[in-house]
Amino acid sequence: MSTHQVLTSAAAILALSATMLLPAQTTRLVRTGPTEKIAQLTGDFDRARGEPTRSLTQTRAGVVATDLGSSFLHNGRLVFLFGDTWGWAHERDSVAFADLVSPEELTLEFLKSDDGTYLPIHVPDIPLGAFCVPSYGISLDGRMYVAFTTDVAGRHMSRSLLVRSDDDGQTWTPLYDLARDDPETPEFEARFVNVAFARDSNDIVWMWGSGEYRKSHLYLARTRADAIEDAGAWRYFAGSTIEGEPIWSADPSAAAPLFEHPVIGELSCAWIPSLERWILLYNSIEPRGIVLRESGSPAGPWSEPLILFEPWADGGYGVFMHVSHDFRRMDDVHDPGRENEWGGEYGPYLIPALSTGTPDRTELVFTMSTWNPYQVVLMRAMVGLAGQEPPVDVPATQAP
Repeated sequence: MSTHQVLTSAAAILALSATMLLPAQTTRLVRTGPTEKIAQLTGDFDRARGEPTRSLTQTRAGVVATDLGSSFLHNGRLVFLFGDTWGWAHERDSVAFADLVSPEELTLEFLKSDDGTYLPIHVPDIPLGAFCVPSYGISLDGRMYVAFTTDVAGRHMSRSLLVRSDDDGQTWTPLYDLARDDPETPEFEARFVNVAFARDSNDIVWMWGSGEYRKSHLYLARTRADAIEDAGAWRYFAGSTIEGEPIWSADPSAAAPLFEHPVIGELSCAWIPSLERWILLYNSIEPRGIVLRESGSPAGPWSEPLILFEPWADGGYGVFMHVSHDFRRMDDVHDPGRENEWGGEYGPYLIPALSTGTPDRTELVFTMSTWNPYQVVLMRAMVGLAGQEPPVDVPATQAP
């Protein structure tokens, strides 16, 4: 090995080591109001409120129940991507559109088949069974690009691929793998299975990703918007220099965690103009709930987690999320035959186009899945910059 190679290797090791030593940024955001359910988006009937849903998805599109619900703007409308969908005629994933209106008025319009029920997503030549779902999408130059998880063993996806639609979600064309576990290199874990996309003002597409389901750190990659169809154009965050500058690599196996927290599965990340911050949401085991991290840069440093929704303290369990009857009879919002199966919070997907406010008080709007009932709800959380307004006193966790 030459002297130059030795020095280069040493510099790389120091840079990667420095990444793990960089302290997390102090959280600048605090909760300035409640985190609460706005509406149940899917299904026909909101059992918690005893009233029909606004979208009547079962009556109008045969969508009885579903989960996930990440969204992105496309040609002036919101596109929602739903996971494994329980339907009259189909049992596959679904796509819906919605106008940019107030969160209280949001109404879903599903793509439909000739029989009037929802049009299931079909991607040629890939498995489309349970847990093979669209995780996130982005619109570029009138085309939809969506990351689709597949290759499921048990409940764990091990592969994702980028697919494209040229006809507003009617048909899909597979492009290339974003991540795939390689049995020949078992030590390398696919790191972009569940992802979130965002495009910045410099036409850079950012992709945050997680690997092993709900046991992963967070990773980052970037590419030019006009190079999205070139698999080799992605550059992966591989650590930071001692000065804190990101290091980028063309090798996905070099991808380094943005911070230490191996609990991530579903996630969303978006620039929120009123806060002038990147906001990251994901569901967490410890601390329990939907957590928020914030940063001034896609690569960080990212803040420590702020609990945005805790299922007991924020009126989830026993109200619109089911408490198992084996534990205590507190509600009847469960799906038929699932009386002894807990609900749970997951899939927090920001809707930046509906998230508005001021630095001291911004309403973050996001979707969240509740598992039992197997539906998607629309949520709001009030946050602001620390020091601008007193934080809300959040009650202590009451989970068993």
